[in-house]
This record gives sequence, C-alpha cells and structure tokens, in this order.
Amino acid sequence: MKFKLLGRTGISVSELCFGTMSFGGDADEAESARLYAAAREAGINFFDCANGYGKGAAERILGKLMAPERDQLVITSKCAVPTGDDVNDRGTNRRHMRKAVEDSLRRLGTDRLDILILHRWDANTPLEETLRGLEDLVRDGKVIYTGASNFAAWQVMKALGVSAREQWTRFEVVQPMYSLVKRQVEAEILPMAASESLGVMTYGPVGGGLLSGKYGSGVRPSSGRLIDNAEYKARYDEQWVFETAGRFTSFAGERGVHPVTLAVAWAKAHPAVTCPIIGARNVEQLRPSLAAAEFAMDDEMRREVSALSREPAPATDRLEERLAS
Repeated sequence: MKFKLLGRTGISVSELCFGTMSFGGDADEAESARLYAAAREAGINFFDCANGYGKGAAERILGKLMAPERDQLVITSKCAVPTGDDVNDRGTNRRHMRKAVEDSLRRLGTDRLDILILHRWDANTPLEETLRGLEDLVRDGKVIYTGASNFAAWQVMKALGVSAREQWTRFEVVQPMYSLVKRQVEAEILPMAASESLGVMTYGPVGGGLLSGKYGSGVRPSSGRLIDNAEYKARYDEQWVFETAGRFTSFAGERGVHPVTLAVAWAKAHPAVTCPIIGARNVEQLRPSLAAAEFAMDDEMRREVSALSREPAPATDRLEERLAS
C-alpha cells in the first residue's frame, strides 16, 4: 500500500480509504470485523464513517475494532443528516453539530475526530454559523480537521473565503462522488481542490455496483443497489450509464482485470485525488477493490478507459477551448 499526503495537513493516508457504510447494516458485527481486518492487512490506515451509517451502529462497531490501535489510524465521521425524529436532530448549526460530534465520540470511544466532514450543504443555516461551530469544535480539541462532502465548488470556495476572513479553521478535505459514470467533479471540484491544496477522498468509484461487471445495455442482475434501492436507482437511472457499463466490462475482460479493480484504479489515478473510498458487504466482495492498490494504470490506459464514458463539459461550456489543449 502506498501513502499520500492529505492536502496540506501533513498527514499521510493510504491511497485507498475504507468506507464503513456497510457496518451494522449489510455487514453484521462479525463480518464487519473481517472487513476491518482485511483492510488493515492490506495496509489501509484511513477509515471513513458517518453518524448516519446504520443509525450509529457503524461508529459503535468501528470504535470497538479500532480501539487497540487508535493512534495508528486516521478516522473521519460526518454530521448534517437527520439522526432522530426531532425537528432539530439535523443540520449544520452549532447546536446540532456539537451534540452530533459528542455522540460520535462516545460511540467511537475516542477523544477526537481526525476529520469531521459536513455530509451535505445546509441551506437553512448561515455558512458563518456553521464555520464558527466548526472552529469551536477544533479549539475544544474534539475535531482536528474539517471537510465537506457533496458540496458544489462555489460552496467550498465561499467557505474557504469566510474562514480566511475570520481566521477560522478551514476545510482541508472534500469528499465528492466520482466514478467513470459520475465525472462532473472534473469540471470544477477537482481543479479547485488542486488549486487550494485540498485533500480529496472520492466515494462511489464503482457507481453503486454499476461498474462491477453485472450491468450493461439491457443487462441487469435480479437484485442489487441499483435494483432495490430507490436512491441509487434514481442516481443512475439513465440509459447511457448502462451502455457505458457494458463497454467498460468488455474493456476489463479483454485485459484480464476485474472490473471493480479497474474502476477503483481509474478513480485513484486522477492526479487531484488523494484516495477513493472503497467498501463492501463481505471480504470476498472487497478483494477486487483492494487489488487496485497494486494495479498499475498508466496515462494511456486511463485515457482509454475515460473514452468509454461521457466527458463533462468545461465549467464555462466553451467546448472549443479543448482544441487548444
């Protein structure tokens, strides 16, 4: 396993991050332990969690597993999504964030979060309120670094501007969706991250299973996230993505590589990406993702894989400028 610096934090993290969304859900406690062990054996020191995963179960399980080696790991968690039925059990206001972090620390059995990530933009809370709340948590030592997931580039830049103006702690990490069939981040978010020296941990490199080799034009398994989960079905319910998946599966087969390995390696190979987040329901499903750490993808192969999918339009929509590059 190779390691990369996470933005300008000075922290070295494995070039694959393990996502614990399955802990306490698709993976019971015993299988979660096997997944954790496989990730550690592969050399992963970076684990991504969230207070909404399994309604807190993922944090509780991860906390038990990481306890003997807490200081050797870099741990994230998130807040913003609803954590209960009360009208105030959500958002990125100072009141909720403080309680959410304290609850996460208790479930994880640790005294600090290495990175607290805002799970999504909160249109109901002024950004200054959110950033002041993050500053308070950092000053209290409950959070070391902060970041944002599912933010647009302008939202991140606005936050960086406010933090600089007020001399508050700034976002050091962004966590966007990124895969061969979800490439919008290439237009603005990844260039922004490179410009501002932000760490980038991308999620969904296999497109919710779309790039696993089970999907294609007119090809569907009997079950799976894209079949059974309404959120994922809506996210990927376009004919062109299934056509792309079919071409991608054929490309991988012709080169003798597992489609999941190729999908993760493709995301990992973008120069602005620190690490993709991988996850699985069981160890057998995890192995092809772990294999991406050893898969050598040169620039030519990355261009060939990229050509299988739609390239997003430039941020300015000036398509003619591609002719000069």
